[in-house]
Amino acid sequence: MTTLSDVECMSLAIRLAKRGLYTTRSNPNVGCVITDADGNIAGTGFHELFGQPHAEINALQAAGEKARGGTVYVTLEPCCHQGKTGPCTQALIAAGVSKVVIAMQDPNPLVAGKGIAELRTHGIEVESGLLAAQAALVNRGFIKRMSSAMPWVTVKEATSLDGAIALDNGQSQWITSEQARKDVHHLRARHDAIMTGIGTVMADDPSLNVRLNKDIPVSMPLRVVIDSKLKMPASAKMLTLEGKTLIFTAVTATESDLADNPHCEIIQLESLNNNENDHLCLRSVLAELAKRGVNSVMVEAGSSLVGALIRQQLVDELITYIAPKLMGDASKGSINLGVIEDMRHCPGLEFTDIRNVGEDLRITSKINYEI
Repeated sequence: MTTLSDVECMSLAIRLAKRGLYTTRSNPNVGCVITDADGNIAGTGFHELFGQPHAEINALQAAGEKARGGTVYVTLEPCCHQGKTGPCTQALIAAGVSKVVIAMQDPNPLVAGKGIAELRTHGIEVESGLLAAQAALVNRGFIKRMSSAMPWVTVKEATSLDGAIALDNGQSQWITSEQARKDVHHLRARHDAIMTGIGTVMADDPSLNVRLNKDIPVSMPLRVVIDSKLKMPASAKMLTLEGKTLIFTAVTATESDLADNPHCEIIQLESLNNNENDHLCLRSVLAELAKRGVNSVMVEAGSSLVGALIRQQLVDELITYIAPKLMGDASKGSINLGVIEDMRHCPGLEFTDIRNVGEDLRITSKINYEI
């Protein structure tokens, strides 16, 4: 039987980790491969669902006695604390593995090197750092939340070639193709929360849910509405759908018809100038989401909210679907950055991925705030 190299085993573990992208939510995505004492694959596993067994446990169950004396390849340092499940380090020790190869150390303060230390204390050889950069990409939201107490923020936009998101009369359905819209649902499924503004709710009455084939398991993301004056209508479509809606506002919730609505939670925060007629502090909104275990937020909103997030340097990634259409100079633009009077002050972009999706172009960009 052909054995795999360390790199091949870790590459397989990373691919396994990605299988949980739609379902693990607050938890990191982790994959695990176990080889027996002769180097043959004995078992594989990944973290499938929040609150369910971790990748190492699933791989150990698949390997059985073949794990004894074998090598474990895991994309994130094994946990060593009691959470919703038991410590993975104890399970690995009990299984009698001889070596553990880890892609990256867990940034969670509850672990952060303690898992590695415990394994070594029990005589298990540990190597760390194999394909660390590739493994980190799978958990960039989790890593950011653990390191900065803020979620990863992705802004998604669908525009015409001349940068419009709606005609002057507000019509916007549909700018992009059916293939692009389906691709957006896969993006939504990879995020813990989907954020929009009250203006978009009033204009479009969006569902902000994930609509994929029923055979694709998905944990429905939170819906988040920025609504400083609490104008959210009780009849909004999203309040009738599966999943929860968080409404951030600057006014007292008891004055709203939504106060007793079981489909939403109203969260009152101070506005930027401590005035209910002013805008909410978006950094405070994101920090509150991080406290609730949200690793990643996808923003689908109008030009004002998107522009405010970029001006406050809160956006990590911009994904733009560009349709082969021209909508004219009377149409509505995609990002309101206010008046910029010097080209040197225009935020720069680094294109990290460009691909065709149906008849449209999808461009993924990183924003350069160092200007």
